[in-house]
Amino acid sequence: MSTLTYLIRGAQILGEASKDIRISHGYIKDIADSLEENANDTVIDASQYIALPGLVDPHTHMREPGREDAETVLSASRAAAAGGYTSVSAMANTSPVQDNAGVVEQVYRLGKEAGYCDVWPVGAVTEGLKGEHLAQLSAMAHSQAKVRVFSDDGVCVSDPLIMRRALEYVKSFDGLIAQHAQEPRLTEGAQMHEGKVSADIGLTGWPSVAEEAIVIRDCLLAKHIDTRVHELHISTRGSVELIRWAKAQGIKVTAEVTPHHLTLEDEEARSFDPRFKVNPPLRTRDDIEALREGVADGTIDVIGTDHAPHPSESKDCEWAAGAHGMLGLETALPVIQQALIDTSIIKWKDIARLMSYQPAKLYGIEDQGLPIEVGNPAHICLYDPHYTWTVTSAMLHSKSTNTPWNERSLQGKPMYTFYKGVPTLWNGKLRSHNDVLADRKALEEGK
Repeated sequence: MSTLTYLIRGAQILGEASKDIRISHGYIKDIADSLEENANDTVIDASQYIALPGLVDPHTHMREPGREDAETVLSASRAAAAGGYTSVSAMANTSPVQDNAGVVEQVYRLGKEAGYCDVWPVGAVTEGLKGEHLAQLSAMAHSQAKVRVFSDDGVCVSDPLIMRRALEYVKSFDGLIAQHAQEPRLTEGAQMHEGKVSADIGLTGWPSVAEEAIVIRDCLLAKHIDTRVHELHISTRGSVELIRWAKAQGIKVTAEVTPHHLTLEDEEARSFDPRFKVNPPLRTRDDIEALREGVADGTIDVIGTDHAPHPSESKDCEWAAGAHGMLGLETALPVIQQALIDTSIIKWKDIARLMSYQPAKLYGIEDQGLPIEVGNPAHICLYDPHYTWTVTSAMLHSKSTNTPWNERSLQGKPMYTFYKGVPTLWNGKLRSHNDVLADRKALEEGK
């Protein structure tokens, strides 16, 4: 398969006009209504597929170093390719924490060695995620990994003075602080969303105001400093309304939402299945509707998976002992199709914006999030919107199995993923590591 040249026949680019696309030596060489087949072309019949730019995930937990029992950079990269992603941002809550140049460069190198997608480390805001002292922000920014985004995700930067200093510091090199909005004093011992369901089943609630209080505080700090701030995985109607208000005031705030917060309700907690335990928690139907409205009107800027693998002992247990988090990379696109496309809330061109263009622009990722146009790097996902499949943990490529979609039917599936012109997913099957690396080497030597 190392011909380096591929002819994609009849793909619906962004769900619109069908075109032929030729990929040659890592780039998009030609696009036309009909292209003549060359002798070296490997031909793909894409007449049933939608062509999307390679997806860019701004929020992936890769766990390595330190928790290789749950995930590695390689296994997460493979899951990303299977989900149509060509770039992911690796969150900082590893062990040791990604709070210095040495650790972020290690993760960056592991991503290069994996070869399935770009891996861009996210640096910690504070040392050890403890919220007490700023991490080595400048050293990480000037490292080989070129870190531009910093987050203590999983832990809120709750001290307003620390948050202010972080925002001021990264402004000097156009960095970005990505906040996990959770007031810790309001969520001590919290197990799920605070509301009717938590009262019914007797679990400690996580109130919406605990998220919203941090969101508005961060917005006001960003206004005071005149800098950017990004709110991760927002989950409440109030957060959407506050961010909408802040944007109307000219405050430089952006926001992310996850596929699971756009679809799953707190009612799932009645099963006491820890696969549905996540932070922030699943909310109400009213919150879901507000999040969908926020996506539709541009209040919410990006969709991130918050892919959070955990080993079986952290999920195959009682709810109270279970870890927070869900797998997300391989199911994100069909879940979003179900939530936003099939409900006519947005169109496929909006998917490209929310899951490729804007995440890449916001996170300063080079050569990703570009339109499917002649001359651009060939980062392409060919997606079958009609393919129906039943998700099982065993079929996923993560080392962990904590998917909330286990034994559920989804419609839509990536069938081909091209990363820098090299196929990583072929006809719905993930390609072997050796084959991907061999094609990458052939491509580089071909130049």
